[in-house]
Amino acid sequence: MLSKTLTPETAAMTDHPVVTRFAPSPTGYLHIGGARTALFNWLYARAKGGKFLLRIEDTDRARSTPEATEAIYRGMRWLGLDWDGEAISQFERRERHAEVAREMLASGRAYKCFSTPEEIDAFREKARAEGRSTLFRSPWRDTPNAEHPDAPYAIRVKAPRDGETVIRDAVQGDVTIRNDQLDDMIVLRSDGTPVYMLAVVVDDHDMGVTHVIRGDDHLNNAARQMLVYNAMGWDAPVWAHIPLIHGEDGKKLSKRHGALGVGEWQAEGYPAAGMRNYLARLGWGHGDDEFFTDEQAIEWFDLDGIKKAPARFDTKKLANLSGQHIAAADDAALVAEIRAFLAASGQSDLSEAEAEALQTAMYCLKDRARTFPELIEKAHFVLAQRLIEPDERSAKMLDTVSRGILSELTPHLQNASWDRDTLEGVVTTVAEAHGLKLGKLAGPLRAALAGRSVSPSVFDMMLVLGREESLLRIEDAAA
Repeated sequence: MLSKTLTPETAAMTDHPVVTRFAPSPTGYLHIGGARTALFNWLYARAKGGKFLLRIEDTDRARSTPEATEAIYRGMRWLGLDWDGEAISQFERRERHAEVAREMLASGRAYKCFSTPEEIDAFREKARAEGRSTLFRSPWRDTPNAEHPDAPYAIRVKAPRDGETVIRDAVQGDVTIRNDQLDDMIVLRSDGTPVYMLAVVVDDHDMGVTHVIRGDDHLNNAARQMLVYNAMGWDAPVWAHIPLIHGEDGKKLSKRHGALGVGEWQAEGYPAAGMRNYLARLGWGHGDDEFFTDEQAIEWFDLDGIKKAPARFDTKKLANLSGQHIAAADDAALVAEIRAFLAASGQSDLSEAEAEALQTAMYCLKDRARTFPELIEKAHFVLAQRLIEPDERSAKMLDTVSRGILSELTPHLQNASWDRDTLEGVVTTVAEAHGLKLGKLAGPLRAALAGRSVSPSVFDMMLVLGREESLLRIEDAAA
């Protein structure tokens, strides 16, 4: 039996706009794999002018928590993945799920099963002992209603017993499942609660989802979910099962590979644009392009660019792309994101004066900074207040000879024009008078201005700080 699955081509020909969804379970943080899935769904919806919906699959009441749900929202907002409309709670739709199960029962596409869990467990245990298939075939499938006992029952959907189900997958290609390998899946438990497999299909149908883009660990679920689509006479969505993300060691990404929660990456100081860019490149590509903007990603993204092989998470590549996005970012937007990073990492916020100073200096800070901590370290000179306390390495630069040269430099700077060429000329002249090259004097001057060995050029710092502050710091160091 062929499944009634849309293809990307037939889906494009329908009158319905593209609708994708991200459906995380609120049992923990938003991890990198989930974030990449959300990003692909968001990109595809935005690329096709459709809708991107968010559904919280909170049917596991024992493990779902409000804190985890809020962590998902925070992660999505940080990544800039805005969803359309209100987020949907799967648990709150349980009556609708049960209604569909009863509708399948009434149509004869499902049946009442009175087999108890103990009977099913005993069957499987015996089958394993005898080396037979443990696939349970309910004896109640074709039992007339008149012979039904007055006892609790589950509702099972009738799976086809012969033929094949073909999942037409936009990433994996056609995936064929023999129908004799499918059991009559329970859709409503004997206590009246719907199963997850039913809830997913009903929600996707009612939400108008046209494309289900998710990890390929869900590929086996598609065949079972097709039972519900076919029983209800609904068109299935376009399936697109994307490969999982592996660690640098080639194994499935897990806690042993380090920080996995999206919030942890924000707290470590990676910019959201860099993370979006990098996640997009994990399993999808557009030619040889590595660095691209959101606008380019939306313009280029399509399902045929998704690769079948698992992608490897490489922190060095993430850092490299992050640095490129920091360098390309708008200065004011960068300051705002740095303040959000400080809050996420539990650090004190910038004062308005510090934020303004940081933005003024941004032109000489953002190049070569791969993360916000690196940028903030470079910005120490503009955020620190006098007296500048040099770190250990910088303090070694301020020996007796260097302090003497700085004292001599001060009067030359007092009346100089405060532009780069003039400043460089003055410092070069003083250095040469002592038989030194410019670089030899730059070290002590950097220590005086910033108190750090990592900083922008001494001339950028002098321009940002201005004449008065620069001279005061040089005098402090010389003294």
